[in-house]
This record gives sequence, structure tokens and C-alpha cells, in this order.
Amino acid sequence: MTTTESSSPYASLEKMSVRKLLVSINREDGRVHLAVRKVIPAMEKLVDVIVSKMSKGGRLFYIGAGTSGRLGVVDASEIPPTYGLPEGMVIGLIAGGDKAIRRAVEFAEDNERQAFKDLKEHSISKKDVLIGIAASGRTPYVIGGLRDARKQGITTACITCNKGSDVAKYADHPLEIVVGPEFVTGSTRMKAGTAQKLALNMISTATMIRLGRVKGNKMVDMQLTNNKLMDRGKRMIMEELNVSSAVAEKLLDKHGSVRKAVRSVK
Repeated sequence: MTTTESSSPYASLEKMSVRKLLVSINREDGRVHLAVRKVIPAMEKLVDVIVSKMSKGGRLFYIGAGTSGRLGVVDASEIPPTYGLPEGMVIGLIAGGDKAIRRAVEFAEDNERQAFKDLKEHSISKKDVLIGIAASGRTPYVIGGLRDARKQGITTACITCNKGSDVAKYADHPLEIVVGPEFVTGSTRMKAGTAQKLALNMISTATMIRLGRVKGNKMVDMQLTNNKLMDRGKRMIMEELNVSSAVAEKLLDKHGSVRKAVRSVK
């Protein structure tokens, strides 16, 4: 039996008080960051590869099913607005297609051939990097996608929460984040999902920083899509150029991004 399917160390959950439930879940969540920390050396190597590939025009792909797939789609969708990277440079694919983001698609994850068909629709090539996300490490959709990609000479990686999984066999850069049994037995949307989210945050954020999408500690290429972000951009310009709010606003309106506004003066 895999670690993620092992029985919870907690019994009779339905008899616990709300306080006891919350404290116990929080206690288990506290184990996650320690597990993630153990894979940082492997993650560092993966980020270096992604940066190298993307700096030459390559792309980053995520594939997954269920919660794992949704986490990949979320991470990919946040890159353009956060870092100003063009759409299609980081792509998240989920078994069952976009409709599976909102509701489960029966047996979609069981098709080993579908993932690479989905990837080919985006013309994946050796220039790109593919990360398969599967808490169990045995999701056929992810296994097949990594296996077929590897046959084509594409760099592969995985994020899983079990040791020695089938997914890891087809990953050049396996990240095995073992968080232990879930509070609710087998509910990998909990600790495993949190571990995957943390890993995705770390990988994509470090990659964007190394690609020059952050200056100092600021998101200078973010898309200014609402008033909150417009205000944030204005404050960045005020701080960087030591100018008034009115001047910063004019620069932002004229140039459309924090980076361009600052460059116009410096």
C-alpha cells in the first residue's frame, strides 16, 4: 500500500470536537513544509533546467488529474498576470480537459495515451520541460504522458508524494515529497495537495525570478488588470523613482507597466 493510501493515525473522526479536528489537521499540515524542504536539492536542479530551456524559448508544461491537475492549471494561469510572461509559455493540462477543472470527469485519469495527445496539440518539443503531478505516483494519464514525452527526448519531472512510484520512473527530475498518511485516509487534497502547491509555487517563482521577471522584490512586469494592481504599480514607481503619486500615475498610464515606466526615467 502506498503512503498516501495508508490509514490515518487518527480514529473516530466523527466523534471529535470541531476544535480537535482543526488542531489535528493543523498538526498534520505542519509536517508538509519539512517534507518539501528535503527535496530542495532536486528541485534546484530542475529549476536550473527550466530556466535554461525557457531562456532559449522553451516552455513549461504541467499535466495531472483531479486535484493535482487543478493545481497545475492554477499555477500556469497565474504566470502571465503575475510576471507578464506571454500566454502559452507555462501550460497546465488536466485529464478530462478544462471541464474537469470544475467537476470530476469519470475515468479520464485512466487513459495512458491521452496526455501526450493533449501535449501534441500544443506542439510540445525537446525545447520544453514537462512536469507530471500525481500525489499517488500511479495516475495512468500522468505516467503515459511522461513516458511518451521521454521517448521524444523531452525533459521530464514529477511531483509525487510516494517513494519509488511509477511516475518517478519516467521523470528525469523526480520530486518525491512524502508527507505521510492523510488526516482523512486517502484524501490527498489535504497534505499531498498542500505539498504539491508549495512545490509549484517554489518552482515557478524561482524560475520567473531567474528569468528576470522580478526587480528587487517587486513584480515589475505584472499585468495591470484591476484597480488594486494599478495602485500597487503606482506605489512601486513612487518608491523606485522617489516621485509623487500624480507623477507615478502619469508614468504608469503612459507606459503600461512598472518596468517600462521606471526605464523611461532611469
